[in-house]
Amino acid sequence: MKALGVISTTAMFLLLGATVPAFAQEEHHQESAKPAQREGQAKPAAKQEQAKPQRQEQQTKPAKQEQARPEKQQQQAKPQQEQRAKNQEQNQQKHSQQQAKSQEQNQQRNTQQQAKSQEQNQQKHSQQQAKSQQQQHENQHQQQVKTQKNEEKSQEHHQQQQANGHAQQSQGQYARNGQKDRYGHEYNESRFGPNHYSRFEENGGRYYHGRREYSYGGYWFYAGAYPAWFYQQNVYFILGADGLWYAVAYDNPSLTFQVNIG
Repeated sequence: MKALGVISTTAMFLLLGATVPAFAQEEHHQESAKPAQREGQAKPAAKQEQAKPQRQEQQTKPAKQEQARPEKQQQQAKPQQEQRAKNQEQNQQKHSQQQAKSQEQNQQRNTQQQAKSQEQNQQKHSQQQAKSQQQQHENQHQQQVKTQKNEEKSQEHHQQQQANGHAQQSQGQYARNGQKDRYGHEYNESRFGPNHYSRFEENGGRYYHGRREYSYGGYWFYAGAYPAWFYQQNVYFILGADGLWYAVAYDNPSLTFQVNIG
């Protein structure tokens, strides 16, 4: 039994002795295989590392292209921006010119309207002044006419009174209404006498058969010579009680001379 135990122990040590080197060898083999594996693994890693710059470069190219694209777009957009800025500047200039022109036109229009308004006001004022002056003149003229008419009326009334007085004074000296002269000419107070005085001019009437004749009461009267007062005073013609015609000064019945009827 003891011998069996010794044998079992010896066999165990032998088994362990054989196993340990084998394990060590296997471990050494694994260790020596690791660098190769690591080298093999490192090669793809190195290749990958070498490929990374190329890949990064390839990846960078699009980025550079992306970076270059805005610059290119910017360069391409620059003329458009310049054209846009130029158009904007032209539009601003055009707008400013239009504003300036519009302001100038408004100023001219306002100036013209003011001038026209002033002219119209002046014309209106002048017309009103002229109308007022004309109205004053008309009023003055009407007043003068009225005064003159009143004076004429008063003078006529006074003359009528004088004529009536003359007629009353001459009733005994001169013919009465309806009496005829020796040639058959009828005396009518509606055409002859103090109520029908007139004024005669030296060169008036007519020159007939070498004598100056004057029309009165529907007849032509003449005389061999005319006194100066005949042309200076109001005169009327009357038939005398003796059947002869006489010219009498209205304001002074004492002035008289004989006339002939044509």
